Amino acid sequence: MLTEERFGVILSILESRGSVTVTELMKELRSSESTVRRDLNTLDEEGLLTKVRGGAISKRPFSTRDDEVKLRRERNTDEKLTIGKYAASLIKKNDFVYVDAGTSTDLMLDYVTEREAVYVTNAVSHAMKLAGLGCTVFLIGGEFKHTTEAIVGEEAIVSLEKYNFTKGFFGANGITKKNGFTTPEVKEAMVKRKAMESCKCCYVLADESKFGEISAISFGDLEDATIITNKIPKGFLQVKNIKEVDE
Repeated sequence: MLTEERFGVILSILESRGSVTVTELMKELRSSESTVRRDLNTLDEEGLLTKVRGGAISKRPFSTRDDEVKLRRERNTDEKLTIGKYAASLIKKNDFVYVDAGTSTDLMLDYVTEREAVYVTNAVSHAMKLAGLGCTVFLIGGEFKHTTEAIVGEEAIVSLEKYNFTKGFFGANGITKKNGFTTPEVKEAMVKRKAMESCKCCYVLADESKFGEISAISFGDLEDATIITNKIPKGFLQVKNIKEVDE
């Protein structure tokens, strides 16, 4: 089992039980005691659990599923607007832009002024908003995911294979140094990863609440994108590819 998978199992167990022993994890993960203890040390350092003698206890909720868009739109709106305004200013004439589904990227579109760029997205609402602005926009095909209003799945990945983007703007549910950018659902993670691979420059829009959080599936390493945020947490001050923006 890969390290990321073990982390996911450990945190999922803690979410449901609240605590777990090293012995239980050795059996569940089919791993050695030294491996389990090393994993617990790493997750404790990341602030994702509290390591105790003989095991660990839950410290924070571990995200294994997405909240509905209408709920996420109400969170940290001012911060997302600040981030979105700066992100939109990065789009220039003749750019070929990918816009990932999500509430942060949705708010970014309120500040888009460049009509001579071409946009591709996996979000129906994004496509409608861009078209309403008079932009040229393409919507990729695939399975519609109601919770996040995103197009996902194998067909979406195939759709992305023909594109080479100059810039891509993405959302993330969690960001840690160890696990990079994470999201709760594997189909959406696969689409994000494929789109990032197709971009010359990637930007992840994330308010400060996303740092230190972890979801079930990683879709990129920390160095794969420039992070645009309203405030850099202390633990990330030495990370070079983070841009802090304000009003």
